[in-house]
Parts: sequence; C-alpha cells; structure tokens
Amino acid sequence: MLETNQLEFKRDVTATKNYHMSKVKQEYSNHRHLVPSFHFVTLAALVVLLIGSVVYLFVDSLLLLKLLIVAMAFTITSAALHARSFAIRAQDRAIRAEENLRYFILTGQRLNQNLSLRQIIALRFASDEEFVSLVARTVEQNLKPDEIKRAITNWRPDYHRV
Repeated sequence: MLETNQLEFKRDVTATKNYHMSKVKQEYSNHRHLVPSFHFVTLAALVVLLIGSVVYLFVDSLLLLKLLIVAMAFTITSAALHARSFAIRAQDRAIRAEENLRYFILTGQRLNQNLSLRQIIALRFASDEEFVSLVARTVEQNLKPDEIKRAITNWRPDYHRV
C-alpha cells in the first residue's frame, strides 16, 4: 500500500509558470486555488462589460461604446489565453497519469518521482520497447526534454495534444 507522501507529485515550476505548488501538505483549509488574473481581472472585466452594456442601452455615448469595445477585446483575449493555459495544465496532469500507468504496466513499479513534468511529457513519445530504458537513462543523466526526444528511435506520435 502506498503512503500519502508517495502519492504527492512534485510539480515542475517551469511547466506550471505562476502556479507553483510548494511542499505544503494539502488539506481542506488550503486546497482551493485561485488564478488572480482570471478570477479577479477577467471575471471583473466581464462584470464591467455587463454593467456597461446595460448602461449603454440608456445612454448613447460614443466614449462609452469605445471603452466597452476595448474592455471586450481585453476580456476575450484574457479568456482565450486562460482557456488554453487551463487545457494544457489538465492535459499535463493526464499525461503524467498515463505515463505513470504505462510505466507501472511495463515494470510493476511507479515512475521515478524525481522526473520533472517536462521530462515525463517528453518521454510519452517513446515506444514501449524503449520507454523503460529511456526513463532509467533520463533519471541517471538528468536528460532535458529535447535530449529525451532526440534519443527516441521508435517515435510514438501524440495527435491529441491541445
């Protein structure tokens, strides 16, 4: 049976940018995660747009219309960037789980916890025949993601990446 500390994943800071998770034990009191640029800025801009649109129904102002267009452009851009970022983060979690399962199926052991998320993402392209040995080589030599990809001889494509 796995212990709790074995179930905790290290999060690669370079892969998650501003979403750094420390080694603080997660529990009910600290499990929520807000993305300030989305939850406070983008959602606030949506509220401003809604209110401004209602006001524009009653006040015919060219300046208000221009401000609403700028706010709409900002909000759409921010929402699009956040949607992309959130989708990639969810996909990264899925890749980590898939590669952990694949390694377990092939070896009966969990994937080495010293591997970074970026290394695991690069390893997903390796065929089953070379996956286990490439994982060992990556751990021993601390290969960079590009080095891992270049070392793959039998490429396993991923056509479903966002």
